Amino acid sequence: MKNLTLIKMSIIALLFYSCGSGNNERNTLSTPADSEPEVPQSIAEGKGIGEIKEVNLEEELDADMVKMGKSIYDMKCSACHKLTDQRVVGPGFQGVTNRRKPEWIMNMITNVDVMLEEDPEARAMLEECLTRMPNQNVSVGDARNILEFFRENDEEKTGNKDQANS
Repeated sequence: MKNLTLIKMSIIALLFYSCGSGNNERNTLSTPADSEPEVPQSIAEGKGIGEIKEVNLEEELDADMVKMGKSIYDMKCSACHKLTDQRVVGPGFQGVTNRRKPEWIMNMITNVDVMLEEDPEARAMLEECLTRMPNQNVSVGDARNILEFFRENDEEKTGNKDQANS
C-alpha cells in the first residue's frame, strides 16, 4: 500500500514539475502588450495576401485578355458588382485599378477567404458591404484576365488606369 501511495505522489510531483510555475524565462513566448503586431510585408506594400507577389503590366491593353476577363466577369462577378462606382451587393469596380495595386486585386479574386480574414482593406470593405464575397475558384490566369478587363474599364470610365501602381 505504501508503494502505491509513493507511486501516486511521484506521478503528481512529476506533473507539477513538468507543467512548471510559468515563471521560467523559457516559457516567455508572448509579446509585450504595448507592441504592435507585425504586419506582413505584402500587406504593408498594398499587395494583399496570396500567391500573387508581382504583376508586370504592359502599357497597352491585351485585347484577348480583356475579352476573356469580360466573359469571366459576366459569368462570376456581374450579379454582385457593377462596372460603375455603384455598390450593389459588393462595391462597384470603377477606378479599382487606380485605388488598388494589381497584386491586391488578383489576390482578392483568388484568395478571398484569407484576404477577408487578414487584409485590413478587405476587412473594411466587408464591414461596409456586410456581405462576404464567396470564393469563386478563379484561377490565377483568369484573375489576370479579369484584371486586364478592369484596366480597360477604368481607362474608359476614368481616363486613367494603374494609378495605384505608381
